[in-house]
Amino acid sequence: MKTLWQGRRIPLSWLLLSRQPVRLLVALAGISFAGILMFMQLGFRDGLFDASVTVHRLFDADLVLISPRSASSVDMAGFPRRRLVQALADPAVEGVSPVHWGLMLWRNPETRRTRAILSLGFNPDDPFFVDSSLSEKTEVLKQKGRILFDQLSRPEFGPIADWYREGRTVETEIAGNRIRVEGLVSLGTSFGADGNLLTSTETFLDLSPQKSRGAIEVGLIRLRPGADPETVVQRLDSRLPNDVKVLTKRGFIDFEKNYWKSGTSIGFIFTLGAAMGFVVGCVIVYQVLYTDVSDHLPEYATLMAMGYRLSHLLGVVVREGFYLAVMGYIPAYIAGQGLYWFVRDATKLPVGMDLTKAITVGGMILVMCMLSSLLAMRRLVDADPAEIF
Repeated sequence: MKTLWQGRRIPLSWLLLSRQPVRLLVALAGISFAGILMFMQLGFRDGLFDASVTVHRLFDADLVLISPRSASSVDMAGFPRRRLVQALADPAVEGVSPVHWGLMLWRNPETRRTRAILSLGFNPDDPFFVDSSLSEKTEVLKQKGRILFDQLSRPEFGPIADWYREGRTVETEIAGNRIRVEGLVSLGTSFGADGNLLTSTETFLDLSPQKSRGAIEVGLIRLRPGADPETVVQRLDSRLPNDVKVLTKRGFIDFEKNYWKSGTSIGFIFTLGAAMGFVVGCVIVYQVLYTDVSDHLPEYATLMAMGYRLSHLLGVVVREGFYLAVMGYIPAYIAGQGLYWFVRDATKLPVGMDLTKAITVGGMILVMCMLSSLLAMRRLVDADPAEIF
């Protein structure tokens, strides 16, 4: 019985935290708020990067040709279409697809207001998308003046999807030209484009008469089975003129993401917002633990007089920080899930919780609480027993 009693550990850390429930709740609210702030900032940042390459991922291509003057998907420059024909001469190339890519002025058929929409023009007979269900819908684009509308576009373009599903004939204007919606697709918006539409090359050029018919903005290249994309990229780079850049599909995706990461201040702003949440959380936890240590200095001194080593008492403060991290993370995670759903519904951006984000924020909260514990320990280490008593 004596051995059993000696083996028990007094939950001193928990008793110190729960002694004042109001202070504990305030601390947890502050930690949760910091966690929610980090979840939202990282969610917006990752949503931005994911949304910017939604269309890129759908292309049925191993390699992509773009102009070196292209900055991003909202600022694509043209290059000669014959570069695709030259690329087709490579023995590893199985097929190519020219793509016209640019912003057009869409007129809302309900309010008559205009808004820029991202438009893609291509040959409906080409294997354009990796998703076979999307490829089947492109058959209707063979009729001139027909388009496929992205039903995930912002509502400012009008109730296009609702009208189409109701069986109504949906017609509007693009750059003064009459077009008809012949189907719906689900692509998704981005920070650069609030909506998307797909159409044929012929219709695209009719809607953009200022564009040269001998130029394209994107060239998709499909390789034969077994061909190494990196090797073909090097070969085409050496053969094609410098008015075109050859990228793998992964490189094309990275090209777009890097623009938003380094070419704009948006990525930096969201990362800074997450860092600010971390700092706010550190201040809150530090204040709570510092006050707790200060209020209980006589008790700590008594324990030291009873034979407890300083390392044991410092462990008490560390465990307090760990408890705060765990209890503060749970409501932050739940609230983050709810806010992600709200943002997805309101903005159509692919903002969501994933394992990486959950671990990242959880780790940041744990580090935040442990760092604050270490700082609060200084009050205990620097305490003079003579002054305490």
